[in-house]
Amino acid sequence: MGNLVYKTRISFTKRDSWSTNGTLGLLFTVLSFFWLIIFINIDIYYVMSIIIDVMGRKKVVLLPQTEEILKKMGEQIKLARLRRKLSVELVAERAGVSRATIWAVEKGAPSVAMGIYASVLLAIGMQEDLLLIAKDDVLGRTLQDLELPVNRRAPRRSRSEGGNEE
Repeated sequence: MGNLVYKTRISFTKRDSWSTNGTLGLLFTVLSFFWLIIFINIDIYYVMSIIIDVMGRKKVVLLPQTEEILKKMGEQIKLARLRRKLSVELVAERAGVSRATIWAVEKGAPSVAMGIYASVLLAIGMQEDLLLIAKDDVLGRTLQDLELPVNRRAPRRSRSEGGNEE
């Protein structure tokens, strides 16, 4: 009879660790996987697929138009950095991120957090450009104007406001 494969889903998060740095939690995870492989005779490839699934990152799925906008934004950030003659190392140090993160920003990677984009813009002196996002919302203002109530008559004035005074 072949190896017995159990279809269970095991997930480990930062909260599952037993210590502040997660060392004991990691040790427990590794030992539990070895226990599953050796004593229960679970297929090694299934265990490896679980480990890869736990370690994998979530992929951000975007529309192609949005991906193009992010790529263009990343390219513009890179050109702005190069025009200022700033190195990737210097911008990374100023922004408090790694060089790889700067490269991801300049590629327009959708997995980079918005706060990191803001930090990079601050590092190259373009933080005010964030205020330009959705500044001139023509469609939103048009929709808002369509919902405004239209008074057909001017409101009546009371006698004390504009009546004949004697």
